[in-house]
Amino acid sequence: MSDPSLSEPSQPSAPAGPPAYGRSALAASGPSPASAPAKIRILLADDHALVRRGVRLILDREPDLEVVAEAGDGAEAIDMARAHEADLAVLDIAMPRLTGLQAARELAALKPGLRILMLTMHDNEQYLFQALKSGACGYVLKSVADRDLVAACRAAMRDEPFLYPGAVTALIRNYLDRVRHGEETSDHILTPREEEVLKLVAEGHSSKEIAEILFISIKTVQRHRANLLQKLGLRDRLELTRYAIRAGLIEP
Repeated sequence: MSDPSLSEPSQPSAPAGPPAYGRSALAASGPSPASAPAKIRILLADDHALVRRGVRLILDREPDLEVVAEAGDGAEAIDMARAHEADLAVLDIAMPRLTGLQAARELAALKPGLRILMLTMHDNEQYLFQALKSGACGYVLKSVADRDLVAACRAAMRDEPFLYPGAVTALIRNYLDRVRHGEETSDHILTPREEEVLKLVAEGHSSKEIAEILFISIKTVQRHRANLLQKLGLRDRLELTRYAIRAGLIEP
């Protein structure tokens, strides 16, 4: 392809400009830049610079994702979260000073609206459950980051959990262990309507979709969801999904 800057001066052409890609391409072919959706701002933390560079390449090539800050350890990640506006933190687990798990707990308290993903080489049940307890909404293995990470970022921003297949197996094993030890919550704690709402929430339906399926108002759906969280002592959609799996309402 010829370089536009080498065009003959005598040939009439539009003024040269930057190549159209990402949001510029969208602007050129469709809505104006003002109507383009805002990018997901990402804080990336990993103690290996080469890993950060590779992960950043994966994320920044997507038109809706943008790495706005990098950190080399958990403590620096917290500092970066204070200094930069981020929507999502992608944290390695094994880092100096503060681990990703410790940083996740601090970030969840410091920035309640910040979504958190763990990106790790450890296919380990103990780390998985610790990550979920620390406030992470997803667990991605570095070995398949090029396949899963972008989807995990988008799922996190939709308030949906993202777990690789082995993590789902771990949740099932945990459920079976709890059943064997008689630790499961009574099946009759929820009303039939609450069970219906819980199942649909866990399947990923929005409040509007649930309202249409059950022929109730969106406000009623939201009230049922708040009641579920309070009654079950849970915090968010991820924990509701885990409960629904344990209760046999959905298949993992």
